[in-house]
Amino acid sequence: MKVEKTTVLREGKAKILYETTQPQDFLIQYFKDDATAFNGLKKGIIKRGAINNSISTWLFQYVGRHGVPTHFADKISDREMLVRRAEIVPVEIVVRNKAAGSIVKRLGLEKGRHFHPPLVEYFLKSDSLNDPLISEGHIFYFKWATESELKTMQRLALEVNQLLFRVFSEIGLELIDFKLEFGRDVRHGNIILADEISPDGARLWDIKTGEPMDKDRFRQDLGGVEEAYQEVYSRLEKYFQEHK
Repeated sequence: MKVEKTTVLREGKAKILYETTQPQDFLIQYFKDDATAFNGLKKGIIKRGAINNSISTWLFQYVGRHGVPTHFADKISDREMLVRRAEIVPVEIVVRNKAAGSIVKRLGLEKGRHFHPPLVEYFLKSDSLNDPLISEGHIFYFKWATESELKTMQRLALEVNQLLFRVFSEIGLELIDFKLEFGRDVRHGNIILADEISPDGARLWDIKTGEPMDKDRFRQDLGGVEEAYQEVYSRLEKYFQEHK
């Protein structure tokens, strides 16, 4: 039976989630070109919806082949992805391999400082509160996730970090940091990787030049935003064509 979209379930800053003709099992995730930064204070358009859909498809498939459970089911159009329905855990996990972004200002660190092992941080998924940094104590006290769920999320996040770091290194990019979202599969209740994996939620620096190849180009008015996304897309496309 073909799964088709019906009504809008939720529209976010970069994606739209649709209900489907199999509402108990699947949603359709649509990737927009609308871009925001600093929790919506800066807005614009980056022609990268189709690019992010393709990049997320490749990376979900890749980590899935290596044992990471995800919500990805199928890429059904240039901008649409069929995903398994999940109850999203309101905790974003950020894995940092080097210091960049908010942690530099927050802790007075030198940009580019290595973290060995990678540093894991938790943020409450809340636009209205500007996604504040939280602790494990907060997560357990407010019952956003159980101890077992959080351990699973952290383990999977670090596994994804190892997998993606290797891929990006092979195409000449350094994975500086990235954020992940997880959910509970509605059918079985197990933790699965959700949302997307793209230059919107990851910092990628060109190994030769040190230039950012991600959304920081938009945040910092560096120019060449769409060209950077296209370059990441092209390198990954070539890599996965050679590693089928």
